[in-house]
Amino acid sequence: MTTTRSAERLLDTATVLEAIRQAILVGELNPGQRLVETELSARFCASRGTVREVLVLLENEGLAAREANRGAWVRPVSKAEAIEITEARAALEGVCAAHAAARITAAQRQELKDLGTAMREAVKRGDVMTYSQISQDVHLRIREISGQSTASELVNRLRYRSVRYQFGVALLPGRPSVGLKEHLAVIKAVTSGDPEVAERTMREHLLSVIDAIAQLPDTLPALPQRL
Repeated sequence: MTTTRSAERLLDTATVLEAIRQAILVGELNPGQRLVETELSARFCASRGTVREVLVLLENEGLAAREANRGAWVRPVSKAEAIEITEARAALEGVCAAHAAARITAAQRQELKDLGTAMREAVKRGDVMTYSQISQDVHLRIREISGQSTASELVNRLRYRSVRYQFGVALLPGRPSVGLKEHLAVIKAVTSGDPEVAERTMREHLLSVIDAIAQLPDTLPALPQRL
């Protein structure tokens, strides 16, 4: 006996969550767009029960909103909220940078320096998308090195909500060069092994990002699919 969609082909909750999350982050699903269970079930090869569970999780992450008798939709994030998110990130990632500086190994120092070199090359050739991705990699690697799992989890949830603004910042004229200088300073501070300097430098970097976000328009274009 054959079926059009067997139980083995249905995707699990974690996989569907990541797929819909990425669709929101890259603009395949736009702010304010309705999230219809039947449509998402067909698109992502998942049961309606799984999709319903995912929508609850996305609401918890701040990426979706739900209301009785209205269903769910992609939750818009205002520029003011993006600034608040980045202020919170500055505190959390400052703590992570301090802990990373205190426990970093020689191999991890080289890894961060290699990321800095790759970022420098991306900026030199004008590759904004690669620059933006390496920026995320630097922050992620520092959080991983820090061993601060609670702070890292909080930062990830905050970052999901503001990623469109992060890429908007990278597109500002001259911002990649400024960002390169700041990231290299963060890498130098963390690899120096001085927790106080590392925390201060990371905070200063993210405060600079806040100033850049303030320059962005209130409505942002969709992100490129590669990001």
